[in-house]
This record gives sequence, structure tokens and C-alpha cells, in this order.
Amino acid sequence: MTTTDLDATTIAGLERTASELDAADPIAALRDEFVGAETSLVYFDGNSLGRPPRATVDRLARFVTEEWGGRLIRGWDESWMQLPFAIGDEIGRVAIGAGAGQTVIGDSTTVLLYKLLRAAFDAQQAADPARVEIVVDTDNFPTDRYLVDGIARERGGRVRWIEADRAAGVTADQLRAAVGPQTAVVLLSHVAYRSGHLADAPALTGIAHDAGALILWDLCHSAGSVPVEADAWGFDLAVGCTYKYLNGGPGAPAFAYVAQRHQAALAQPIQGWMGAADVFAMGPEYRPAEGMRRFLSGTPPIVGMLAMQDTLAMIERVGIEAIRAKSVALTDFTVTVSDTLLAPLGVAVASPRDAAERGGHVTLSHPAMRAVTAALWEQDVIPDYRDPEGLRIGLSPLSTSFAETLAGLRAVAAAVRAAS
Repeated sequence: MTTTDLDATTIAGLERTASELDAADPIAALRDEFVGAETSLVYFDGNSLGRPPRATVDRLARFVTEEWGGRLIRGWDESWMQLPFAIGDEIGRVAIGAGAGQTVIGDSTTVLLYKLLRAAFDAQQAADPARVEIVVDTDNFPTDRYLVDGIARERGGRVRWIEADRAAGVTADQLRAAVGPQTAVVLLSHVAYRSGHLADAPALTGIAHDAGALILWDLCHSAGSVPVEADAWGFDLAVGCTYKYLNGGPGAPAFAYVAQRHQAALAQPIQGWMGAADVFAMGPEYRPAEGMRRFLSGTPPIVGMLAMQDTLAMIERVGIEAIRAKSVALTDFTVTVSDTLLAPLGVAVASPRDAAERGGHVTLSHPAMRAVTAALWEQDVIPDYRDPEGLRIGLSPLSTSFAETLAGLRAVAAAVRAAS
């Protein structure tokens, strides 16, 4: 058998596997509910910006003509004032395992992380002046690291860095060694943005609590993709974006979770009129509202929070466990195809191979990946690039098929060959 025959046989086997996986996929029909999924474009960036649901097209049009255009300013009294809390509770219920009254839609991820991290640090230091450290890992998302550094300088604290393995993430032993009587807050990502490593959130939360610290979880790469149980796992605080697996659209506002037991004690630092006890009193001094309203600042971005409702409805319809099962199958298939087609070209899998330690994306490493990513975009194959030498395959379980995944990975192989 020639090399060409062997390649053809290998590809035929992978195509047969992809077809069988798509046929057996219990949520495969949801792909048809997304704009653009019917085209030949391969989308490997659902972990950065999800496709829009078709239902969102009608939802946004109705809002413009009926609510904004028809009700005008009356919309605030009729529904908009409560929308950040109603959608927040929906996210809590279907995506992050949070009871009502603990999740709100608000500002960008960066702003909400700042609010909660600063509030937690201040509360901890007020209770115990010795708690001056914020613990974060060196491989966390840049915003998280930059905020920690800035808040530590702003509040006279200091940063305790964990040197995280980019493929393995923060371990229990590492966190245990980093926290202690001086720890105020720990900030970790549930799914690492670079490698896709899935942290053991319950265990790490317990370690932080044993040291008397609060823990703030970044759920940006996990909400809507992997199961989260904020209440059951004992989370203190969490923030997540909505434009990835929740398909909220570019720049859609983030959500904040604050456990009920902490809400009254935390004073968020950006005091605005929407977080006041009486929003329309317009009084001479700020008095914070009770509950999650106190974590709002300015006027809520109503238009920006509309689109995610359609994806939340899908998640509720099929359940996060089914979504996670599809995600595991997609990433397992990606690893298998990579081992078969890409490893002979010098491409390495830079994500955990154990699905229990992996979120919804797989990173492939090769020196040519920056050029490969640019070439693929020209061919309507859309992954993204992350230093060093990493091409991320972001697989959105609701809208990505196995056939699409195989087509994209074949294109990656061809691009690596051309660049090498």
C-alpha cells in the first residue's frame, strides 16, 4: 500500500467516524438554530465569540420596534430595570448552579472583576489587617493578572504569584503552599484561556477557605460549556463573560455572582446611581442597595443583554450535562485527529489529554502557528492564535459538528505543511 493510499484510507476512516458521531449526537439538531452554521465556513473560535442564534434575529428586531420604539422610556418601569436580575438569575439557574438573588448582569468582565476583587480585598483587610496578599497564577488571563497587580498597588497590598504549568494549571499543592494567614483573596480561572485546563474548583475553593481567604472564580471559558455548581462548591464570588458559550454577541455584558452570605458585607468601589438603595431619590449621599443591586453602577446595557436569552433557553432545554458530554466528545475527537494527521507534522497537543481535566477547547502547538492561523482565516477556517506558538480549536457544543471539526483540522494540516 502506498503512502497516498494510506492517507486516503486514514481520511476515509476519520470521515466515517465524524459521520457516526454526528448521527449519534443527541443535540446535533441545535446546530441548525444558529446563523451561518449552514455555510462551509469552519468556526473554531466559539470560545471567543459564539455564533448568533437565529431566534436572536427576531428578538432584537422585536425589541427595537415594539419595546424601544413602542414603549420608549416606559420600558424602564415595565421591565428593563429588573432585566439585569432576571437574566442574572437565569444564568445562575441554567449555567453556573446558583440560587436566585446572587447573579446579576452588569458591566464588562474587567469592570466586574475589579469591583468584586477590590470589594473582597477591602473586606478581608478590614476584618484582619494582616491579610494583604492576593494570590493569582502567572498563566491567568492578562486582565486578571493586570487587575490583581493594580489593586495590590492601589490598596497597599502585594501579589503572591503561583508559577502555573501552562498545560497542567494550578494544582492543589501549589495553592496550598501559596495561601496562609496573609492571604486576602485568591483569583483563579475555572478553565485556563490558553491550554483549556479545567481546574478542580471544589478542591481549590476548599483550600482557600481553609486558609481563611475568599476566592473569586473567573468563569469566562466555562459558563455554558462545562458544569459549574457555584453554590454547592462554596464559591464566594465569580465573574464570567456572555459572548463566548452564551452567545451574547460582541461586547455583551458580563455577569457577577456574589454568594448571599457575603452581599451585605461587601462595598463595591464604583458607586453609581443604579447601585443606590433608592435609585430615583437622587439624594445627596450614596447608600448602597441591598442584595445584588449594590453591585451595579451605571445604567444597565439593556440591548447588550438581550441575545444571550436564546442560548440560555437552549441550555435549559437540553441541560448542561448533555452539553458537556458533547464538548468532551468534540475535544476527544480533536485530539484523535491531531494525533493522526498533525503529530507527524510536528504539531503537539498543548492541552490536557484527560477530558476530566480539559474544558471546551484544545490548543495545538507548532512554531508556524501564527502564520498558519493567518492563512486559515483567508480560507474561512477560523481558529485563533495564542502565544507561544498555540492555535486554539474552540468548539462550541451547541453549534459545532464533528464533520466541521474534521474539515477544519484537515485544513490546519494542509496549512502546517505549506508553512513548514
